[in-house]
Parts: sequence; structure tokens; C-alpha cells
Amino acid sequence: MGLTRAGTVLIMSGVGNLVPMLFMKKNCWEEMKCGREPGGARNGGQRVCPAAVDARYDGVHGGCNAGRACWAVAGTLCQGEVQGTFAQKLHACQECAFYRRVVAEEGVNFVFTARLHMLAGEKGQKKA
Repeated sequence: MGLTRAGTVLIMSGVGNLVPMLFMKKNCWEEMKCGREPGGARNGGQRVCPAAVDARYDGVHGGCNAGRACWAVAGTLCQGEVQGTFAQKLHACQECAFYRRVVAEEGVNFVFTARLHMLAGEKGQKKA
């Protein structure tokens, strides 16, 4: 499974020009090194994190499944503990370094959570 996807960011060069630079967009399990993705280091008998397999968010922010929209998925396995519903975990997610990284990397292209849920619903309806 291809987990990391490329992204582009504009940086200021030494002469004041904006220059596009390629960087790798990491999924939450890559950044947090939890090993809860399919085939991950901690999957021997432990469950896979729902963010790693929730295809409704595939491609959002350049992530694999919900790898860059994990805050929108209920029951994620953050810091080794099952998280609650979106409403229960939202504040903790907004304090998370990975969430803040995605917000910063995406800039004006960041998709807010309400829109993520609408997109997931649209994908779910297409499958039916």
C-alpha cells in the first residue's frame, strides 16, 4: 500500500522569489509512528486503526484513506487508546501536533471537518 504521497509547498528563495519545493505528505501513522496501519509493527494481534482503513477520506489532503483526516474518524487509536466520537475527540485532535502540521501544510486548501463529513457521505452514497 503506497502510504506517503508527494506535495508541493512554495518557499522563499534567497533572492526573494517563491520556488515550489516537493515534500512528502505523511499519514498520521507515519508521523506518529504508532504501527497501527495494515501490516504495521503493532498489528500482531492488535487492531488496525480506523483512520488507516477508512476509504471515505482517501486522497483528502493527499493522504491514504483517512491518514491526513484522522480527526474526522471515530474510534481512532491515538497514543494507544481508543478515541471516542468526533465530538468527543475534537478538542484533543486540535491540540495534536499532526493535526496542526496538516493545517499548516495545506494552508488555504485545508478541508474543515464539516466538509470532510459531507465528502465521506457523498463517497458512501456512490458505493450504495
